[in-house]
Amino acid sequence: MREVAILGVGQTAVREQWDRSIRQLAVAAGRAAMQDAGVERVDAIYVGNMTSGLLNQQMQLGALVADHLNQHGVEAVKMEAACGSAGSAMRQGLLAVASGELDAVLVIGVEKMTETVFKETTAALTTAADADYEIIHGVTFVGLNALIMRRYMHEYGYQRPDFAPFALNAHSNGAKNPNAMFQEPITQRIYDKGRIVADPISLFDASPIGDGAAALLLVPAAKAPQAVRITGSASATDTLAVHDRHDLLWLTAAELSAQRAYAQAGVGPQDIDLFELHDAFSVMAALSLEASGFAERGQGVRLAQEGAIFPDGRIPICTMGGLKARGHPVGATGLYQLAEATLQLRGDAGAAQIPDAKIAMTQNIGGSGATIVTHILQRP
Repeated sequence: MREVAILGVGQTAVREQWDRSIRQLAVAAGRAAMQDAGVERVDAIYVGNMTSGLLNQQMQLGALVADHLNQHGVEAVKMEAACGSAGSAMRQGLLAVASGELDAVLVIGVEKMTETVFKETTAALTTAADADYEIIHGVTFVGLNALIMRRYMHEYGYQRPDFAPFALNAHSNGAKNPNAMFQEPITQRIYDKGRIVADPISLFDASPIGDGAAALLLVPAAKAPQAVRITGSASATDTLAVHDRHDLLWLTAAELSAQRAYAQAGVGPQDIDLFELHDAFSVMAALSLEASGFAERGQGVRLAQEGAIFPDGRIPICTMGGLKARGHPVGATGLYQLAEATLQLRGDAGAAQIPDAKIAMTQNIGGSGATIVTHILQRP
């Protein structure tokens, strides 16, 4: 297998994009990545997306995007794994280049979510759960994560204010990222006053949806000796229904994908300079840190309280706002994580730059942990 590099990066701001369609968002990010790479023609386009059929009445995103990028005739396909769609598309693009089958692959994550009413958007997101055993009972992802957070608090003795560092870090970092939805830091007092959405989850424990697209241009590393390398990549699954899991407070798919990615890259948690984790909810950030080896079981929140997750800490997370402040355009999120990690390793993260970052890790979660994709990137 060939080593693969990221030659180009492109992204749009995450906003309520009233004036841009899903095709326009995808094309804007894809074109930006191609221009950044100095490439005019690609061999394939993989598009990560979750809700286009339900919310935009548009399938066949692969062919649609290829058409409007003037890449007629190339292989192009949409890939879906709920909120893990973009990370999954990235992995397939990586494998296509690593295998030697293709030499230039454009991977795009895109989502257009804000032009439908709340009820329709919530229903579309809920399709990532088990239709026969969860959705039929009216479950939502906020509700599922509230159950998980409540159990975490019960088992390990935390209170809701203890989770504040995750939101404080995200909003502080988002203020340094012009593409982030939220551009203002928050305080502990603001966090404590957050409206409860599903007890114990407040507005500041849950990420906002948005419209946006991010893209990467992948090539063999031999053709781009100065580009950021992808040295580890793995995907794993767990039960779709949360109630079927042996342990509600352990992300098995995160543990499996992280361990496989570490082994491929020849590194461990102690070597990672920054971690773009999937903080759709505060409790998921804690569980990801634990399952990926950065904290012992039940100590993810303690790690945050000690300041280790902040830019000057031992393991900076969500360095450009994460899902909480940058926003969570679900099917695009995994590519935003990878784009931001790449910018960090290139030294192009602006005010959000982590000094001397050499190795970055990203982790994209589909559903409540049913699909988890981990990537490790390294500076050449």
